[in-house]
Amino acid sequence: MNLLIPLCCFLLTIGYVGLMILYRIGWGLQPDFKIQVDFEPSTRITVIIPARNEAQNIAACIRSITAQEYPSQLLEIILVDDHSEDQTISQAQAAAPDKLQVVSLKEWLGWREANAYKKEALSAGIANSNGELIVTTDADCVSGTSWLRSIAALFEKTRAAMIIGPVNLESSGSELGLFQSLDFMMMQGITVATHRLNLGGMANGANLAFSRSAFNAVDGYEGTRHLASGDDYLLLHKMRQAFPEQIQMLKSKAAIVQTAAQPDWISFLRQRIRWASKSGRYSDHRLTIILAWVYLFNLSLLVLAGLCFWKHELWRYLIICWLLKMASELLLLLPVANFFGKKRALFAFPVLQPLHVLYIIVAGLLGLKGSYKWKGRKVH
Repeated sequence: MNLLIPLCCFLLTIGYVGLMILYRIGWGLQPDFKIQVDFEPSTRITVIIPARNEAQNIAACIRSITAQEYPSQLLEIILVDDHSEDQTISQAQAAAPDKLQVVSLKEWLGWREANAYKKEALSAGIANSNGELIVTTDADCVSGTSWLRSIAALFEKTRAAMIIGPVNLESSGSELGLFQSLDFMMMQGITVATHRLNLGGMANGANLAFSRSAFNAVDGYEGTRHLASGDDYLLLHKMRQAFPEQIQMLKSKAAIVQTAAQPDWISFLRQRIRWASKSGRYSDHRLTIILAWVYLFNLSLLVLAGLCFWKHELWRYLIICWLLKMASELLLLLPVANFFGKKRALFAFPVLQPLHVLYIIVAGLLGLKGSYKWKGRKVH
């Protein structure tokens, strides 16, 4: 009985290490995408930005889009105002007075009630758009000048139904910022690997593109509107079912979209709980099994650490499992950090490991409730 818990923890650790090695292989197998020198885009793109109370961020977001190295006659920008109570609209219009179309979600919904506000906002934007290719981003994101050009190049080469782009979380250098940055890099590495290895899919609505025809073919967000989150993953799942060979990963530094870190621990936990709330909605059993394994592994580390205070001989098992966890995660993080130009952030990695275990357990547990507060709303 004394060895049962450390044995379970060790077995979970071996599985976790194997998973990280598999992800590292998947990341390496996914080739970098480069635009051909003579590429001239011909695709009409609509960028849709859902925004709620983003007065501090929206101008930078809009300016980064208007600065794209993309033919202006092929670019349409739509901001969907999700009941903002600040100066979001005036700030956005000042940033691009002649190039921005504003759609009011309040007018779009009319008398209808909503639970999935972001899905409704995206639907409103798409309904008012003319682009062949829909690109979504968030109001607190900024992009490099080759972002849309990279997306269009991959789309015109592959005629993809959906394109998943890279997202980098900017860190202020604080403990919280570094923690978020490392956690987000890990998720980006896993996103690329799971796509390449066909181990279930992940996506981020901050950098996502899909063809209008594919969106219409899967009936958009219908069937998922009762779920507050999952505008990215749940649409990806529908696309994978309908177009299994037409989902593309855009692994390109030129296509990276920068997003802001959460300003405090409460906001960070709420964001991660919102993301974790989708975990019970995955119909892909491979992803469900992986998430459950990761959760149980982290929980076993916490339980084993607690038992060490009563049975000191268990410390050796905890140290072995802990070192294996760190080594396998670093194996994945090293090339991902190099891709995002953030290798220096890895110096904080060992110190922040205990926080990572606690965060996985707390966010995963609270995410199962399926309700959370976000931007002044309580959603279910």
